[in-house]
Amino acid sequence: MKLRILGCSGGIGGHLRTTSMLLDRDVLIDAGTGVGDLNLDALAGIDHVFLTHSHLDHVTSIPFLVDSVGYMRGRPLTVHALPETLQILRDHVFNWKVWPDFTEIPSAEAPYLRYEELALGNTVAMDGRRITPIPANHVVPAVGFQLDSGMASLVFSGDTTTNDALWEVVNRIPNLRYLIIETAFSNKEMRLAIASKHLCPSMLAQELAKLRCRPEVFITHLKPGEIELTMKEIEECVAEFRPRMLFNDQVFDF
Repeated sequence: MKLRILGCSGGIGGHLRTTSMLLDRDVLIDAGTGVGDLNLDALAGIDHVFLTHSHLDHVTSIPFLVDSVGYMRGRPLTVHALPETLQILRDHVFNWKVWPDFTEIPSAEAPYLRYEELALGNTVAMDGRRITPIPANHVVPAVGFQLDSGMASLVFSGDTTTNDALWEVVNRIPNLRYLIIETAFSNKEMRLAIASKHLCPSMLAQELAKLRCRPEVFITHLKPGEIELTMKEIEECVAEFRPRMLFNDQVFDF
C-alpha cells in the first residue's frame, strides 16, 4: 500500500491544503482541498472515497471531483462513510440547492455517485487492502481509519479530542508502523480545542501516554498561523515520541 498526502492542514493559504490522502491510485481518505492538485487522469482513476466525517475541510472536493470526471468513468464514484455523514451529504450538499444530486445524474440507474455505509470496526477489504473505521470523538459523528496492508498498518485519527476508545483499538494492532494524529491548536487555545473537540499539545501528550507501542508519529491538521508554535509545543510535550509534522506529497509505503 502507498499513501500519498495531498493535504494535511487545518486551513488554506499559499501551499496549505486541507485533509486528503490518496491510497494507491484509486482510494481517497477524505477529500479536502488537496484533491484539486491532481490532474484529470488521476481524478478519473479514483473509485472510492472514505470519509472520516462531514466537515467541509474533509469533503469539499467531492462535488467538484464527481462533476469534473464523472463522464470519464465507467462506474459511479463510491463514497464510504457513517450513515450520519452520508445523510448530511444528501441533505446539505447534493441537494440540488448547493450542488446537483449526482446519485441521479445522468440517471438514477447509472449515476456518477453512490453511497456505501460504514460501521465502526467493520473492515472493508479491497484487493488485499483492509480499511477499518476506528473510534473518533468529534462534534459530529466521526471515525478514524486503520489502513492495513498485511505487512504493516497506518492509523489516521481523523479529527478527534481525548478518546480512550481509540487507544483501546490502537493498542491491539500488532503491526502498527505509523500514527497520523491531529493537533489543531496551540496550548493557549486549549479552551477552543476542547469546545471544538480537537487536540492541543498538552492534550496530545495525555493521549499518547495511553499508547503502549512506539509507531512513527506524524502531526496533522495544524491551524495556519500557529504551525511553528504548535509544533514547538508538541516537541516539548511528547519528545520521547519524536513527532514530525505531516507535509504535502509525503508518501508512506507499507
